[in-house]
Amino acid sequence: MGTPLIDMPATILCPHGGKITFTPSNSRVRAGGFLLVISDLGMVAGCPFATTSPQPCLTAQFLQPATRVRIMGQPAILATASGLCQGAGPPGPPLVAQTQVRVRGL
Repeated sequence: MGTPLIDMPATILCPHGGKITFTPSNSRVRAGGFLLVISDLGMVAGCPFATTSPQPCLTAQFLQPATRVRIMGQPAILATASGLCQGAGPPGPPLVAQTQVRVRGL
């Protein structure tokens, strides 16, 4: 059946609850919003993990793309993809809380 692909208005959080906003490089394929591809980088806002050490999450990137779906020559990102939120502190995985459910892939 497949797994939903992640689109731009998806709700994605850092492991500590900060909101991640991606700027999609894809400007042609939509499913609610433009779909994300492996090269897209997200910016984290509002990460509460801001004590003196460790530091808050700053960026996020997905590392495991879809194997059978490409958008403009780049692999798409599935809602189950693993990734990393990075900052000055230890990295953690981004959490996909909500995304579109109409388009699915493998």
